[in-house]
Order: sequence, then structure tokens, then C-alpha cells
Amino acid sequence: MDGPLDPIAAYWNDAAPGFDREPDHGLRAPGTRGAWRRRLAGWLPGTGLDVLDAGCGTGSLAVLLAEAGHRVMGVDLAPAMVGLARAKFAAAGLAGSFLVGDASRPPTGDGRYDAVLCRHLLWTLPDPHAALREWAARLRPGGRLLLIEGRWREAGAAVEPYAPGTEGLPWAGGITASALTAALRPLARELQVEPLEADEELWGGPVRDERYAIVARV
Repeated sequence: MDGPLDPIAAYWNDAAPGFDREPDHGLRAPGTRGAWRRRLAGWLPGTGLDVLDAGCGTGSLAVLLAEAGHRVMGVDLAPAMVGLARAKFAAAGLAGSFLVGDASRPPTGDGRYDAVLCRHLLWTLPDPHAALREWAARLRPGGRLLLIEGRWREAGAAVEPYAPGTEGLPWAGGITASALTAALRPLARELQVEPLEADEELWGGPVRDERYAIVARV
């Protein structure tokens, strides 16, 4: 492996077989799956939207979006994650497209979308501000950037790098809603922040850290 992102891809490839054991990753419990389905319907109402799932992982949220009648394009750096996402769609009889690539610069050409979804990815990126600009640029006029994020470490606390090349990530340990809102303000004409930590069904149990969603309209 030669590229700077290859060790990161290798880490997530190794994580892929056990990724869905986390309740909010695999969405295997009916209550958890239903909770995410209801939230997504509120954030991306209606049907027939073109949605880019940046950092799609094993495709659990992409499946819910496709079941709701949206057209989904998923991108993930790890081939193993993309393989599992494709398998989920095939098993469910759903249509969707998935690409292996850098989610912060999705290799989707000139494609434009009604919504870009990103869940729990920003903490892994070397330049999250550039990623936000890139995703906003992929939206059609009036499109929505849906970010589901959180802050999993105390401010200023040291975070161990999870793979070679991840030392000094600017948002390691997550990002607070207030800080992410400030980063999005120059890119969006409207911002809606929704706290999520109190909704235990989303996470498969209680959580003690900050969890939230931001819907940014460009």
C-alpha cells in the first residue's frame, strides 16, 4: 500500500466484519432501526431524493433511505465496508450505487445531489473544513447537508491516533454542535440543530456524551 490514506483504509477494512455489532451501526434491533427511520424521514422528508452518503460504512442508513424511496450513492474509503453495503442492498432487493473512495472528496464526477448525509465521519478527516465545502458544492440549489455528529472526548483531552497518519486530526474525539455550527455558517443559508443524546433508541441504550444532527440548507 502506497498512498497516505491506505493505512486508514486498512484500519476500517479490519473493522468492517464486526462493525454492525454496535447497535447504532447494524440497526439490527427493531426499535433502533425504527428510531433511525423516523429521524431520517423528518430530516429528509418525501421521496425520490438523490442522496450522497459520504462515509457510508456498511450501508445501514443508506438502506433506510432507499426503503423510503430515495436514490442513494454511497462512498467509503474501505472496500470491505462498501462490499458489505452492496450485500445489504442485494439482500433487501434495493437499488443503490456504491463507490470506494475518499468520502471527503467523493469520486462521483459532476453529479449533484438533493442531500449529502454524513454520520460520525468528521472526526476521522485531516481537513474537515475542506470536506464541508466539498459536500456543500455537491448539492443542488436548496439542497440539504445532513450531519449526524457528536463530541466523545472532553475538550483538550488527548486522543490516541487510531491508525498511522491520524496523528493530530483537528476534530479527533468529535466536534461540539456549537463548533460545527460555526464552521457551517459561511456555507449555509439556514441551520437546524437537533440534540440526539436523550433518544436512547437511536444508540441502543443510554449515552453520556454529546450527540446531535445538523441540517444545513445551502
